[in-house]
Amino acid sequence: MVRCLAAFLDFCYLVRRNSICVDTLAKATEALDRFHEYRQIFIDTGVEADVISLPRQHSLKHYLYSIELFGSPNGLCSSITESKHIKAVKRPWRRSSHYRALRQMLLINERSDKLTAARSRFAERGMMQGTTLSYTAMLLRGEEPQPFAITVDPGRDDHGAVSGPRVMSSVSLAATAGMCASQYNCNLFLTLWAEREYPKYLKDLAAYIDQPRLPDLVRRFLFNQLHPDNDVSGDDISLDQCPYFSGRVFVYHSAIARFYAPSDLCGAGGMHHERIRSVPSWQGEHSRRDTVFIVTEPDKPRMEGMCIGRVHLFFSFIYEGQYYPCALIHWFVPIGHSTDDETGFWVVKPEFTENGRQHLAVIHLDCIARAAHLTGVYGSSFLPDDFDFSFTLDVFRSYFVNSYADHHTHEFLT
Repeated sequence: MVRCLAAFLDFCYLVRRNSICVDTLAKATEALDRFHEYRQIFIDTGVEADVISLPRQHSLKHYLYSIELFGSPNGLCSSITESKHIKAVKRPWRRSSHYRALRQMLLINERSDKLTAARSRFAERGMMQGTTLSYTAMLLRGEEPQPFAITVDPGRDDHGAVSGPRVMSSVSLAATAGMCASQYNCNLFLTLWAEREYPKYLKDLAAYIDQPRLPDLVRRFLFNQLHPDNDVSGDDISLDQCPYFSGRVFVYHSAIARFYAPSDLCGAGGMHHERIRSVPSWQGEHSRRDTVFIVTEPDKPRMEGMCIGRVHLFFSFIYEGQYYPCALIHWFVPIGHSTDDETGFWVVKPEFTENGRQHLAVIHLDCIARAAHLTGVYGSSFLPDDFDFSFTLDVFRSYFVNSYADHHTHEFLT
């Protein structure tokens, strides 16, 4: 049953892509064959007498041929027409007298469109702000109404379109004090600051966040940055050979990943952005430490050249005139060299040192591709009744890398 669902999702995500080539069609054909093979289990166990009779499953047979004829559907599906049907037919029907209702429904739709257009025009002229009385008083004072400005809560700006230029992937820290986040369009401005409650010097910061190894990890990070062609990693050499640093650091609670996403409604260049967070208290409750894909071997494809990292801290500093945006991460390493046979997911596990401590490292933000979503590999026993979702990334021995988190992640991993 799990294999059947995995095959079905693979097919859906493959035909969802903006650009479908011969290889993608071959993968979709193979996924559809697997789905038809594995779905027999639902008939054998009596869940469904005849799965083939379901109309949406039957329509899968026509997708590939239709794509060859007409091109990629690019996310178009029957659910879109259903949602429009509710707005254009069902709601006007309920508002009608139910007697010869077609004329009434068309009139309702026409008036709704006019009201929507009028509201948009009024908003452009600043007429939707305040009350009628305040707007009249403003005109009597001889003031001009200001254009309607879009405001966004920075704490909830997790993802969306972003202006170009087009790049495959990049990650940057939240803007520092006084710098406008220029990745947004001209109608939307967010100004974010480096967090002020943290100590400004490295040793003090290490004590504040209870990570005494942070200064040593920064020194090893600097060795790797200053000797990129060295065969020996900074993790494997004596600490005495690493540069010494104890200067000022600036802490951030988030970073923004930008990547090419032509299948979405995006800004110039087809770029999309998502926010990666590492905060000690999320919405006044538990901490939130997001996970990310980290490129370790660029020459290898997909997860073969990547690991997962859980971000414990975003920070930046300047060493010898060079600016370094960094992240303190806990490594999650792949188990095996291929995906799980049943789910099709890669499986990772948190890595620990010989003395049982978390294997931490400081990495450059350039190593981060985008956010990752992990799902715990459950055993045969039940979770405790008081188990909270905030414990998820701390208690399981291994995790699935969820390739179905969204269509971007699926294309990124397959």
